[in-house]
Amino acid sequence: MTPVLRNFGAALLLGCAAASMPAFAQQATTTDKAKAATVKKPKVEKPKVVKPKGKKGAPAPVEPVKVILPVEAPKPVVMESLLDKRYVAIGSSFAAGPQLPPSKPSWPARCGQSFNNYPTLLAERFGVELIDRSCSGATTENVLGPWNEVPPQIISVTPETRLVTVTIGGNDLSYIGNLFSATCAFNAKLAPVPGAKTRACGAVRVPTEADYVRDEAQLNEIARRIKATAPQARLVFVQYFNPLPKPGGLCPATPVSETDAAIVREIGRRLVEITARVAEAHGVPAIEMNLSSAAHTPCDKEPWMIGSPAGYDGRQGLQWHLNKAGMQATADAIAAWLIKSGVKPVRSPVTAEPGLNPPGQAPTMTAPNAPAPAVPVPAPTVKASAKPTTTTKR
Repeated sequence: MTPVLRNFGAALLLGCAAASMPAFAQQATTTDKAKAATVKKPKVEKPKVVKPKGKKGAPAPVEPVKVILPVEAPKPVVMESLLDKRYVAIGSSFAAGPQLPPSKPSWPARCGQSFNNYPTLLAERFGVELIDRSCSGATTENVLGPWNEVPPQIISVTPETRLVTVTIGGNDLSYIGNLFSATCAFNAKLAPVPGAKTRACGAVRVPTEADYVRDEAQLNEIARRIKATAPQARLVFVQYFNPLPKPGGLCPATPVSETDAAIVREIGRRLVEITARVAEAHGVPAIEMNLSSAAHTPCDKEPWMIGSPAGYDGRQGLQWHLNKAGMQATADAIAAWLIKSGVKPVRSPVTAEPGLNPPGQAPTMTAPNAPAPAVPVPAPTVKASAKPTTTTKR
């Protein structure tokens, strides 16, 4: 072969090889990537900690130290005891329990207190020293100022007081008084009983807006003075009961007209709103007995209040007032709030028990704004003295 042809063949061979090189390189690169993808990465283990070689032992691996953080135990709830602490009950007949047996020797008797009223049941459960200043017919004015021979209820609140309950404001608006007047008017329209004496009925009073404003201002002043005098005391407002069923639900135990019933319901609604605002303004609770009692009116199967049924003899309590079950429910509701707020009861719930009036003590028949008998008022006492006391004859 001539040199020229030999050189030409070599050049041709080199050109073909060069042309095939990119495809071959690309195929090799793709193959390498595929192989790399199928190759597992080596597992990198953390180096084990080895104890230094001792004189008598070979080095041994040490497991990592597990740190367990201690779980903080729940702090025990420290319950406060009110045992032997001063408790002052302020209020009207819904706190006093007029004619509810057994009758308590009141200060004076016209206040109509009962041993089964909610302040007494509450005091027995928590072991507090009760200063019961509740008085039937009392208004907010009688809490802040004297009422004939009855001193202001609020003066019994002292710096040592640890609990104060307040049920007041209804008589300022004729809330329960209107029920007596409405009952009288309703019965007067019935067929007269031969030989029965007739009497004039009081008018059903419709409070003015000024009356509501004044009632709220008075309640605020009561709360302000109590908190200023006894800053460590728990102050608890207690709402009045619902004495009547809803419209259309009146029964023989609630002998009032629907017109008068509407007036009483409206007074009750406004009174609840006022008491709730006052309680909220002073950061204290208002026990909602208005709601609890809604299904326990005199017309319900299990009434917490006495209406004014025909022929009622008054032995279970005064008409239009709380019966034993109502007082028990009120004491239980206040106790539940006290326990929730951290107060420890000293005994199980005290149940209102039927009883008789103490010997020589006639049942009180208290009516709103009854005439005041000439009964001397003893000075409020904190604790009974262990020393014998002298009795002065009169």
